[in-house]
Amino acid sequence: MAQAVVTASKLRLVFQVGMDDEGKPVLKAKTFNNIQKSAAPDQLLQAAQALIGLSNDTLSNIERVDNADLLA
Repeated sequence: MAQAVVTASKLRLVFQVGMDDEGKPVLKAKTFNNIQKSAAPDQLLQAAQALIGLSNDTLSNIERVDNADLLA
């Protein structure tokens, strides 16, 4: 059975910074690298909420991005 070993984690905050001429949202992402691989979802959410409070833009999404090696 294959295994996935997480090698890096990132926290990505996506903000809506405006609207384009067609009325579609314009999104901008801020990525925080070197997140502890063992960080729990609640910890990431808490960190994200603290960072969001420092921004004037509207939050669109909070993402956790994990990179992993697949081992046979």
